[in-house]
Amino acid sequence: MSLLLRLLVLVVALVILWMIVSIPAYVAGKVVTGGKASFGDAMAATLGGTVVFIIVIVAVNLFLATLIGPLAGAFAILLAFIAYLAVYRAAFDTSWLGALAIAILAVVVTVIMLAIVHALIGTTVPTYLHYTI
Repeated sequence: MSLLLRLLVLVVALVILWMIVSIPAYVAGKVVTGGKASFGDAMAATLGGTVVFIIVIVAVNLFLATLIGPLAGAFAILLAFIAYLAVYRAAFDTSWLGALAIAILAVVVTVIMLAIVHALIGTTVPTYLHYTI
C-alpha cells in the first residue's frame, strides 16, 4: 500500500472517529439548547475543545510548574476545563451553566452508548485502563 493511500485511510478513519466522538456532545447540545444545536456545532465543540484543552494544559504546566511545583498540574486541569467549557459555550451559543450541563450530559450519553455497544457486541474497557485502589 502506498504512503498516500495510507495517509488517506488515516484521515478518513480520524474523521469517522471524530464524528462518533461528537455524537454525545450533539445529543447533549440538542437537549440543553432546546433543539437548536447542530451536528456541526458538536463537531466544532469537540475538536475545538480538545485543541484548547491540550494547549491550556501544556501552557500552564510549562509556565507555572517551576513557580508552584506539582500544584501546577491541578491548576492546569482546572483552567483547561474552564477553557473547554468556554468552547462549548461559544459553539452551542449558550450560558456557562448550559455549557456545564452539555459537558455533564455528554458524559452520561457516552456511558449509555458504551453500555449499548457492550450489550450488542460484548466489548469492554481494556484491563490496562482499569484502576485499582
